[in-house]
Order: sequence, then C-alpha cells, then structure tokens
Amino acid sequence: MKKQTKELSESSRFYRLIQKVTTRLVGARGEEIDSAVDDCLARMGEHFGVESVSLGGISKSGNLTPALRVWGRLPPRDKSLAVDPPPGPKMAAQFCRKGSFVYSRLEDLDEFPQYREHTRRMGVVAAVFWVHRDLGSHVEGMAISSTNPKVWPDDIVERLGVVGEVLYNALHRRRADLALQRSHDEIRRLKDHLEAENLTLREEIRTSFEDSDLIGKSHTFKIVLHQVDQVGPTDSTVLILGETGTGKGLIARRIHQKSGRKDRPLVTVNCAALPATLIESELFGHEKGAFTGAVARKIGRFELADGGTIFLDEIGDLPLELQAKLLRILQDYEFERLGSSTTRTVDTRVIAATNRDLGPMIEQGGFRADLYYRLGVFPIRIPSLRERRSDIPLLVWFFITNLQTRLGKTIEAVSPQAMDALTSYDWPGNVRELRNVVERAMILSQGARLQLDEAFPGYHRTTRISGGTREQQSENLEDAQRAHIIRVLEDCGWKVRGKDGAAERLGLKRTTLQSRMKKLGIRRPTA
Repeated sequence: MKKQTKELSESSRFYRLIQKVTTRLVGARGEEIDSAVDDCLARMGEHFGVESVSLGGISKSGNLTPALRVWGRLPPRDKSLAVDPPPGPKMAAQFCRKGSFVYSRLEDLDEFPQYREHTRRMGVVAAVFWVHRDLGSHVEGMAISSTNPKVWPDDIVERLGVVGEVLYNALHRRRADLALQRSHDEIRRLKDHLEAENLTLREEIRTSFEDSDLIGKSHTFKIVLHQVDQVGPTDSTVLILGETGTGKGLIARRIHQKSGRKDRPLVTVNCAALPATLIESELFGHEKGAFTGAVARKIGRFELADGGTIFLDEIGDLPLELQAKLLRILQDYEFERLGSSTTRTVDTRVIAATNRDLGPMIEQGGFRADLYYRLGVFPIRIPSLRERRSDIPLLVWFFITNLQTRLGKTIEAVSPQAMDALTSYDWPGNVRELRNVVERAMILSQGARLQLDEAFPGYHRTTRISGGTREQQSENLEDAQRAHIIRVLEDCGWKVRGKDGAAERLGLKRTTLQSRMKKLGIRRPTA
C-alpha cells in the first residue's frame, strides 16, 4: 500500500512538472524558447535526481550525435567517447521499434557489449532514451542519464513522450522563428536598398541638367573627350581635376555611361557639402543606435553603389580621418557600417573630382599621398573656359536652345558685341557661370535679340559709338594679327607644331610662328 502511495505521489509530482513545462513552453516565442527549454531540462534533472538531461540523437551505427540542448554535470562528449566498434543497426532498430530505450543498470546492456562499455566510460549506469523521430541516418529524442542505478517506472517513461513532444515542438518553432526572422531581415534589407536606390535615382533625375551633353570642339576639349572614351569601358579609378564650374560632374556621368556599369546606379556624394560628423555615416552607413539620432539603420552610399559607380565630388574636402577608410575600400573593397563589427564587401567603381591643388595639400599634411596615388590611376584635367574660348559661342547657343522653353522666350540672334564680350571674359566660374549669365540675359532681353545685363563684368570692356549698335575694334594690323593668332592657339590648345597645330592652321612654319609670337608678346597663360 505504501509502495502504491509512493508511486502515486511520484506520478503526481511528475504530472505537475509536465503541466509547468507545457504551460511555459506553449507561450514562449523567439529567444524565450531557448531559456524555457533549458529551464525545463534542469527541472527534470532535479526532479529525477540525475546527472544529465539532453535533447540529441544517436546514429544508426550507434554513435551519439551532437546535442541540441543539454543540462547536466557529465563530462563533455568527445571523440574518446565514440562507440568503437559501433553496436550496429540492431540497437538502433530496437530504438525505432520500441520508441524508447531503457536500462536501469549496466547489466541491462549485456546484449550490446560495445555500447555497455561506451556508457561505462561516460560514467552512466542507468538511462532512458525516448525517440522523437527517425531521420534516416539517425534518430533524435530525449535522454535522461544517471550515474547511479535507477528504476524507471513504465508510466514515467510513457509520459516522457509528452514532455519530449512539447520540447521538440518548441525547438522546431524556434527554428521556424529564426528562419522567418532571417527572411524578414533579408526582405527589410532589400526594401531599404530599393528605397535608397530609388531616392538616389530621383535625386539624379532632379539634379540632371537639361544641358547634360558635353559641348565643345576645341582641341583641348577634344583631348578630354578622347580620354573619357579610353577609360570609360574600364573599371579603373578616375580623378577629375578642374576649376569650379568646368563640368566635372558631367564628365563623371559620361564615364559611367560608357562603362559596363551603366545600368546600375551612379551615386554622387559632395564631400564639401556634408558636415564632417555626418560624412562617415553617409559614405558607409550606420546601424540603429550607432550614435545619438541614429533611430534606424541606414545604408551608406558605397553599399548603395554596389555594382555601379560612386562619384566623390570635391574629394579634397574629405576629412583626413576618413581618407584612411576610403583608401581601404579602394584597396580591399571592404568597410564596416558605423556601430557594426561586420565587414562588408562592395564592387564599386570610384570616380573622384576636385577643384583644389592636391600637391600643396599633401605637402602640408592635409591630404594623404597614398590616397592621391590610389585615386590618380587615370587623371583627367578639364580645361577652364578661358582655355577654350572658341567653344563659348557653341555653349551660348546650346544654353539658349535649352532655356527657351522653360523661360517662354525665343532668341533668334546674339549681337556681335554681346558675343565678343562673352568670348573675351575670363570666366572664373567657367561653364556654370556662363550658363547663369545667358539665363539672366534671356530673362532681361525684351525682343528676339539677346541683350547682356549691364552688370556683366565684360559689358563695359568695349567702347560703343553713338547709337550703341556696333563696337569699335582696333584697326591696328599688329593688334588684329595678335588677336587672330591667340584665337587659333586657344582653339589648338596652344599646340604650336605638328598635325592640327597652330602653325599648320595659319600656314606658317613653326619657327616663323614662334618668332611672331615673341614679337607680339604672345605667351601661353599659366592659369
């Protein structure tokens, strides 16, 4: 009677344990499942007074497989605990046939001497293994192991199946949650990337000039276009040098369009327009919480330009501390987001541009020499507008044609006086300044003839005769000859000798032209 009462009490205690285990696991989600399973294994170990409770498996050859979750004080499993020789499929078949494998002492394993020796070396003399499912190469289930002989009542073994089902269902749910989370993370990554790419494309469309083509027939400008044609189809890094307003952005866009990356984004970053505190995040991105105000993860411009091209405008204004990180990307194509230790790899072509003289900056320590040499794989220098004055009439009419519709005006003529004033001006702002001057002149012009604003610096450089319809130009032969030679030299990019040189165009010998240049005081401008 006392024995039955004890068994009922033991059964009742185990039943209450099952209730607690089931209640906690049913409502657990995500990371809570791992801790809930570990807690349940510990409760069962304490309940039975054993040394180990684990969720794992055994191969069809009889060797233990790595445990999924384990609680206990037994030594870690290693290769020395492998069953050698394995007991073979007989024991595994018994596992699958009965749904459980129970022994209360080592003598119960006399039928499987190899496995008996294996458990003895493990220090286990009694155990119960409940089979959850047969996976072909092995079976998985729950094992309770004791270092002392122990009797396992049949009802306890039977109810272990209930606990095992609950535990494994929780683990399967955890796996599903992890797979779902990975899918959500991937979808979010693709969504963030798509949104960022769309934003960049909209920005590109917004900032694209209507006059997005490159206009010019002068020799110096043809050299630039030829260089673009040469480097465009490659993946080489390009450094574009030139004064402000010369069209460095247009050259970068043309290089991208001629490359194999033309169907991928061209991402533009103005290094001078971004605060030093934000430019690192802009280039490389950041994780949520990386710094104050980082309320969400952000993809950087390099990651956004993966497979495409990134245009780093005004690279000379990049802070010195970020130049090392840029050098690393150029060398290894690797970077980390702010707030993340994960190294990311990108395939991005770099085009950089600056209106600054980097040589003195390197000498003064304001720009890294190694970065300069890495960027300067293929330098392209864009000539200033005063170095290609023969292109000014073409540009003037190009701007007029493209601005007429937007301004609602029709310009049919540009007076010789206005064109001469535009051509003779030095244009410190280059093509951008020329475009602004033409637009202002079109706004102020009352008829179909372009009239320059009197505020234009070159407006008063000529002397007007009564009526203001014509300009007086010097009738001195030397002045006219000097002006003509300078115009031809500028059109040739100050090339004197050889094919398409100024001497050939003027029909003079090289020595004769050089002699006249010396006599007329003609020297190539230094700026």
